[in-house]
Amino acid sequence: MQASHAPAAVSASFDDPNLISCAGLEPVMALAEACGLAGLVAGKLSVPSPNARLKVPALVAGMVAGADSIDDMDLLRHGGRHRVFDEVRAPSTLGTFVRAFTFGHVRQLDAVAASLLVELAQRTPLLSAADQIAFVDIDDTIRGTHGYTKQGAGYGYSKVKGLNALIATASTPAAAPVIIASRLRRGSTNSARGAARMVADALATAARAGAGGLVILRADSAYYNHDVIGAAIRAGARFSVTARMDAAVRRVIAAIAEDGWTPIHYPNAVWDEDEGRLISDAEVAEIPFTAFTSRRKGEHIDGRLIVRRVKRLNPASVPADQQALFGTYRHHAVFTDSPMSMLDAEADHRQHAVIEQVNADLKSGALAHLPSSSFAANSAWLVLATIAFNLTRAAGTLASGFHTRATGATIRRQLITVPARIATSARRLRLHLPAAWPWREDWQQLFDVLHRPPPAA
Repeated sequence: MQASHAPAAVSASFDDPNLISCAGLEPVMALAEACGLAGLVAGKLSVPSPNARLKVPALVAGMVAGADSIDDMDLLRHGGRHRVFDEVRAPSTLGTFVRAFTFGHVRQLDAVAASLLVELAQRTPLLSAADQIAFVDIDDTIRGTHGYTKQGAGYGYSKVKGLNALIATASTPAAAPVIIASRLRRGSTNSARGAARMVADALATAARAGAGGLVILRADSAYYNHDVIGAAIRAGARFSVTARMDAAVRRVIAAIAEDGWTPIHYPNAVWDEDEGRLISDAEVAEIPFTAFTSRRKGEHIDGRLIVRRVKRLNPASVPADQQALFGTYRHHAVFTDSPMSMLDAEADHRQHAVIEQVNADLKSGALAHLPSSSFAANSAWLVLATIAFNLTRAAGTLASGFHTRATGATIRRQLITVPARIATSARRLRLHLPAAWPWREDWQQLFDVLHRPPPAA
C-alpha cells in the first residue's frame, strides 16, 4: 500500500465536532447500563467522593477503549462524545476519585465486580454450559513498576520489581475465561498467600454466575497446600493442582509399574500403523495418593496422582543422588479428585495455561500501568480493569462466535475503536460508521442486540 497523494497535497485539521473515535463504546456501555453498573456502585460503594455512580462507569469506559493511565481517560472527551455519553468526568477528577479508595472501599468494589459479572452471565452467553462443567483457574502475575514511590512494590519470584496481582478466572469448554476475583498484593508476597480466601470467594461468585454442575479448581504447584485445596472441597468443587515433587510424591511415582504408562497425543507424537500405537516421549500414568499426611488424620486429603513423564534431553544434567528413573525422565504430577478419566483429566489440567492469556490481555490493556503511588488506588485500578475485561468479553459474545473467544485487544480493535460520525434526525442520533468495515456485521449484531425495542406490554 502507498499514499495516493503527494505529501504536499494532503492537509489535516482537528475541527469536526461530530466525530467520535470509539463508536463501539456505545453498545458496550449500554450493556453495562442494562446490567445496572451505576446502581451497583451507588448501592455498594461508599467512597467519600461525590458521584461515584458516574465516575466508575467513566473509568471502565476508558479502559474498554484502551486507556491504561489516568491521563488516557481524556480520550472520553473529544468530538461529539458528549452527544452520546452524559456526565463524562475530567482525568484529574477521576484520578482524585481513585486515590480516595481505602482497602475497605476496594473490597466494596470487588462486590460490585462480582455482582456485575453475575448480571452479565444472565444477559449474555458469557459462561455458556457452566451448568454442566466449569473450570476455575487461579494464578498470580507480577506487574512491573518503576521509581521509588509505589507502595508495596518489591522483588518477588520473578526477580522483577513490582506488585503482585492474584487472579481467578472461570471458563467452560464453550466459553473463554472471565475474571471472577482479583487481589493486588505486595510485590514480594508468596504466591499462595491469601489464596484460600480467594478460592472461596471465586467459587462463590462462579456459583452465582451459573456454575451449578461439575466445577474443577485448577492451579499450579504454588497452590499445592492444604488450605487452598480444602477451600475448594468445602465449596463443593473438585480440584486439579500440580503437585510439588517432594519425597512423598517421588516415592509414589517410583512405585508405578512400567506397563502402567500410556502414550499420549503430545507435540511431535507419531502414530505407528504397524504397532497400532503412538510413538511419543510423553506418557501418562495414575496412582492413588493421599496428600498432607504430616497433618492430623482428619486433614488428610485423598485423591490420585496423574503423572506425565517426558524423556530428558540431557540426562547428564541430573544430580547424582537422583534415582535412575528421575534421571531418565522429567515428571509432572497432578493431584486431583476429578471424576474424569485419566487422559481427559490430564488434558484438562494442561488447559490451566489459559489463564496466562488473561494475564497477557490485562497487561496489554488497562494493566499496562499501575497509575498511582497509593497501594489502595492501584488495587481499585486492578478491580476496574477486571470489570472492563469482563464487559469487553461479554460484548464479544454478543457480536459473533469468533469474538466470543477473541483476545481483548482483537475485540477492541475490531468492535470498539471504530470511528463514527454523529448525525441527528427527528431528534434521534444516528452513527455513521466507515463503509466496508471488515467486521461491520459483527458490530451491527452487537448494536442490534442492545438496542432492540422493549417487548410489547
